[in-house]
Parts: sequence; C-alpha cells; structure tokens
Amino acid sequence: MTVRLAMYENSLAHIGEQLHPLGLDLEILTFNKDGKFHGGNVPASEIEADYLWFSQHLSSEGLLPMGFQVALEMKSLDVLQTFNAGLDAPAYSQIAAKGIRICNSSAQGIAIAEYTMAQVLSLTHPIQLQREQQAGRTWKITPFRELSRMKWLIFGYGPIGSAVAERAKAFGSHVSVIRRSPATDAFIDRAGVAADAKTFAAEADVILLACSLNEQTRGMINQDFLDAVKPGAILVNIARGGVIEDAALIRAMDKGIISTAVLDVFHTEPLPVEDPLWSHPKVRLTPHTSFGGDGVRPRWDALFLDNIQRYARGEPLAREVNPAEL
Repeated sequence: MTVRLAMYENSLAHIGEQLHPLGLDLEILTFNKDGKFHGGNVPASEIEADYLWFSQHLSSEGLLPMGFQVALEMKSLDVLQTFNAGLDAPAYSQIAAKGIRICNSSAQGIAIAEYTMAQVLSLTHPIQLQREQQAGRTWKITPFRELSRMKWLIFGYGPIGSAVAERAKAFGSHVSVIRRSPATDAFIDRAGVAADAKTFAAEADVILLACSLNEQTRGMINQDFLDAVKPGAILVNIARGGVIEDAALIRAMDKGIISTAVLDVFHTEPLPVEDPLWSHPKVRLTPHTSFGGDGVRPRWDALFLDNIQRYARGEPLAREVNPAEL
C-alpha cells in the first residue's frame, strides 16, 4: 500500500537516504517553515496524509508551534509521531481529540538516565575536595556515600524511569517506584501508587521525578509531600517544572529536608534571570539539557524508521499513547 508520509523539508534532507533502502511505497509530502506544502504553495488544510513525523529539526529551529498548527489543520491524518517524550503541551490533546493517533519517543531515556546518575554520583563523591587536596598536596582519605547503601524513589516508570532504575540497581541500590499500577520487574524492589508516595519518601535517599505532567501530578511535590521526606534526600527533576511547587521546595531546602535539588526543568523556560532558583546554594540547575546525549538523535531516527515500516505492514506501532492518558 502507498503511505502518504508528511514531514518538514529539512527532516527529509536528514532522513531521506535512510528511507530509500526500506523498500516502502511512500509518497513523501514536505512542508516549509511557513507550514506550506509542495514548494510553499499548498496550505495544510488541503493535505491528506497517513503519517506525520515531527523530527528534532522542528525543535532545534524553533518551529514546533508551526508543526502543531500543521497537524491540527491537515485535511486528514492518521498518525503523528513526535520526538517528544512528554506530551503535556495542550496541542497534543487537541490533536488526539481529532482522532489522530500519537506516538511519542523513548529515545531520550538512556541520555537522561546517564545525566541522573552523573549528578547523583557527583553529589555523593567528594570529587571537588579531592581536586583541592591534590592542589594542596594533601594526603587525606575522603569518605563518600556508596550508592549500594542508598534507596531510590522513582516517580514514573516509562523509558526514563526504567532506564534509571536499571542503572541504580547495577550499583546495588534499593529501588522503589510510584506508577499507575504496583507492578514490579527485575529493577524494582517495591512498587506502589500515588497513595504510597509519602510512605516511600520517608525512606528515600534519592527522589527522581520522571513522570508525565497531568492533573494528577501537577504540583504533587508540595509542602505536604516534602514534610514526609527523609531529611537530607537528593531530589532530581527531569520530568516537568509543574510537578513541583517551587516555594515549598525552597522551604524544604532551607530546612535541610532536601540536601540538593537537581533541576533540569522549570515552570517557565528559559528560567527568568530573577528566579531565586538560580542562586540558591542547594540547587543544581541545568537548562533542560538532560536529553542532550549524542545517542538521542540516532535513536529518534531509528524509532521513526521502525515505526514507518510497522505502519506500512499494518502492525502495532511502538510508543503509541493512550489518548486518555494525555
């Protein structure tokens, strides 16, 4: 069957040579930076397509809002595949409401897991002190915390949460997870649902936020939750800024409940220069860069190439999202 495949013109320039060897019957439709097809002459409202691919070019070139507009305006569309892992942008709900199937991305999982492990290790190992002692020619033992003796609490168990759990278990850590159902696997020692969060938090040395932002998770890291946290815990947020109530987090850091907050996502991005999180001594702040590993883009491409073949064969698609979960 012929598959009408739509994508941004720069995405085709990037992926085209990898599409040809697949041997698929594809009719490729490209749109420009103005959201117009066929050389810039045809509006999206006149275009019928089976599959629309949002590649990383839309993000890197600041064109994702235009991509959303294209998806919403197209005359017909069956599937949208996006590079995003989190689908909290309102446009995704609007697209799903039109009956368009959406596939998200698992490509970021490995990179974000490595980011998380690097941040936690840097907080438990006195690397800076060791450098200072080297500079001063000081011969002195520098004790450190072993991850093998630490307990992790992970909110969310998609590609990111599971990748972190796998790595934490490799160090011998105890891993608890809060997820929709209390199912366990080889990397989970204990699983619970939202009602178990405060009980698990009372024992956690590291709390990782890797969940979707939705009405259930918005503001869930609030004063009530933080009051239940084990004093001295490390908090890592690679989910969305809206999961945390910032004022409550600042109070928890000031009280010593949270020893360090590693924050890669925020309510407003870029983070305003006057925001107190920039200068708080217990905050490690990075500019939504945890997905920046050099393997993410190849995995994005591989997921798309696999899925377009599945679609052409009429097979189930990888990473298809349940609209009810948006």
